[in-house]
Amino acid sequence: MNISYNWLKNYINTDIEAVELGKALTSIGLEVGSVDEVQTVKGGLEGLVIGEVLTCANHENSDHLHVTTVNVGSGEPLQIVCGAPNVAAGQKVVVATVGTVLYSGDDSFTIKRSKIRGVESMGMICAEDEIGIGTSHDGIIVLPAEAVVGTLAKDYYGIKSDFLIEVDITPNRVDAASHYGVARDLAAYFALKNPEIKLTKPSIEAFKVENTDLTIPVKVENPEACPRYSAVTISGVKVTESPDWLKNALLTIGLRPINNIVDVTNFVLHELGQPLHAFDADKITSKEVRVKCLPEGTPFVTLDGAERKLNAADLMICDADKPMCIGGVFGGLSSGVTETTQNVFLESAYFHPVSIRKTAKRHGLNTDASFRYERGCDPTNTIYVLKRCALLIQEVAGGSISSEIVDIYPIEVKPFEVAVSVQKINSLIGKEIGRENIETILSALEMKIAERTETGYVLHVPAYRVDVQRDVDVIEDILRIYGYNNVEIGENLVSTLSYSSKPDSHKLQNLIAEQLTAQGFNEILNNSLTKGGYYTDLTSFPAANSVKIINALSSDLNVMRQTLLFGGLENIAYNVNRRNADLKFYEFGNCYYFNSENKKEGETLAAYSEDYHLGMWLTGNKLAQSWTTAEQKSSIYELKAYIENIFVRLGVNVRKLVFGEYVDDLLSEALTVYSPRGFQLGVFGVVHPKIRKKMDIDQEVYFADLNWNALLKEIAKQKVSFSEISKYPEVKRDLAMLLDKAVNFAQIEKIAFDTERKLLKKVTLFDVYEGKNLEAGKKSYAVSFILQDETKTLTDSQIDGIMKKMLSNFESKLDAKLR
Repeated sequence: MNISYNWLKNYINTDIEAVELGKALTSIGLEVGSVDEVQTVKGGLEGLVIGEVLTCANHENSDHLHVTTVNVGSGEPLQIVCGAPNVAAGQKVVVATVGTVLYSGDDSFTIKRSKIRGVESMGMICAEDEIGIGTSHDGIIVLPAEAVVGTLAKDYYGIKSDFLIEVDITPNRVDAASHYGVARDLAAYFALKNPEIKLTKPSIEAFKVENTDLTIPVKVENPEACPRYSAVTISGVKVTESPDWLKNALLTIGLRPINNIVDVTNFVLHELGQPLHAFDADKITSKEVRVKCLPEGTPFVTLDGAERKLNAADLMICDADKPMCIGGVFGGLSSGVTETTQNVFLESAYFHPVSIRKTAKRHGLNTDASFRYERGCDPTNTIYVLKRCALLIQEVAGGSISSEIVDIYPIEVKPFEVAVSVQKINSLIGKEIGRENIETILSALEMKIAERTETGYVLHVPAYRVDVQRDVDVIEDILRIYGYNNVEIGENLVSTLSYSSKPDSHKLQNLIAEQLTAQGFNEILNNSLTKGGYYTDLTSFPAANSVKIINALSSDLNVMRQTLLFGGLENIAYNVNRRNADLKFYEFGNCYYFNSENKKEGETLAAYSEDYHLGMWLTGNKLAQSWTTAEQKSSIYELKAYIENIFVRLGVNVRKLVFGEYVDDLLSEALTVYSPRGFQLGVFGVVHPKIRKKMDIDQEVYFADLNWNALLKEIAKQKVSFSEISKYPEVKRDLAMLLDKAVNFAQIEKIAFDTERKLLKKVTLFDVYEGKNLEAGKKSYAVSFILQDETKTLTDSQIDGIMKKMLSNFESKLDAKLR
């Protein structure tokens, strides 16, 4: 949320610099993202000056350009080539001199000395849109004759510097979503540090009803969704452009001025945090306003010109039965204030947060009003805000208050009553801060002490503090105002030691993350919410098994992910599209599943489950081409090596793992990894081309999905042990075998270790050949075997016996032939 420093000072008497105020806000929980100097017009009109056109002649090489001389109040007159049709001698104009930077949105350009059609030009005579003070480009700005030549444009237009404080409002602190709300927190902060700094609330004493000629009754038919509705009418207003002070205030915080009536409602929204809506009273043809819901499917055209179909639960502000506005969310196209409006019906209401949130999400709308209503506005403040807004409308648009205030408030919202003990305050803070300090802070936070006892207080917490309803909430507020940095760290350290035989998931996760990062991987973190369309037509992760989101933010975030794959592919597509194609990613995260077969009566969550996974993605080149190395593509074998390194680091015996072929609709070629007890630890393979096409990725992608919870179970009983390096030598033997193409190395490795469990230490595939001089459907594998006896030197007869036995098993089980 953007806060104007100059605007903020209307409510708190301080000249403390904006940067220091930002630090204070951060210290009390309203984190400040940045403090930037701004002007109401981008660039502050620096380099622009008021000039007078002395001469204006047609350009000899153009039918629309003019060559002018302009007096800018210093030095010789400037020769400027101008293309505006309305330029003429004797005019007072705005001139951008050489070196001036002009802005157009996020773009900028610098005025340079140049030649236009052969004639030298020493500046530019400006139009409104070129300097940011308007939108017209019909011609140059022609100023009144009394404008003084040589005056800086920023002084002529009254451009002032300000500081924009960007405050990150957390969802529970809607009370601070306004300039007054931020000032209120600052005043509480200074209550202990500098009591002379006080909070000032805008006065409404001047409000008075001048007549009742425009009384419009209101009927609230849905009090649950609208607990309070206040309104008043103003007649005889004149809708025009807003005065500079109002426009500049809105421009500073990034809002576009519209007209004086609408601008006042926006100003008060950002001043006090209470949304308002102004209707053209003459367009309320029934002369009665009803707050109610309309039938399902009722068409309604909103301010943006879009026709929307209403839900039966949408709360509407109606002209009898005709909708005028989606209550608390968005106005209607036909009922708003225009330049012809003369009479205004002004609304200040409190709508139920849940009702507003559901309506806003259903229609995909997120407005300044809905943002505040969804989080809970102050139901006790509608009348004050209504009067404040009405007075400002009278100030900028004239008119008379032409009705008594309508206030439909059947059930008064009471303050939250919270009991808190001094002992608990001191205990949770970790320091005795004294009852005087406690009471000063409570008073500054507008928490009234209803009852004071020897042990504590009974407080009435204002209704706008929707986040303070327990004693611990009150204590948190006291602490943030007292200052976290004012609580000293004691000399004694109190700790609790615990021991668990289970693997420490967090510690092991960090261990593997460090290992992968050291191997060149980048960690990614994706949203658990994803696009339901990813799972359409999948058999491995059916759409029916997705955990669906009710009232999803969008179709791109309407289910919980069943696999980490798609999030990583989105990251890859993003990077590849930006010419960063050599990628290694990993992600730890939960995956979520729904299984209707597991439903149980009375157990809502029985059909839902989640599992923690580690995903790894590999794509592009393993080695980029350089003068020392040729380009080398990443491969599935590289990914397999990374996976085995993870197993080794966790203490899993890789030799005992079982690798098997795996086929699904996500991976075109894949292997699955099982523990010796038959539990699936993960799968890895080549992402299917149809999936890559869906994600707009042309290059090969290799993906591994490891079930982290299954891995932890596998290593739960693993014991770390060591043995001395054997003093007896290893023996290496090689076999070249002719095999069916369907045979894989994992089968050879398993048979080898099943044949010789004690002396066989390692099996390695060092050559694969498929091609000429081999039978159809055959391939050649060259495999090396490392044998070692740790107690004695192996003899030739032992080695030959083991090798013959292994070859015999290869022949019988794999139909292998020795080459």
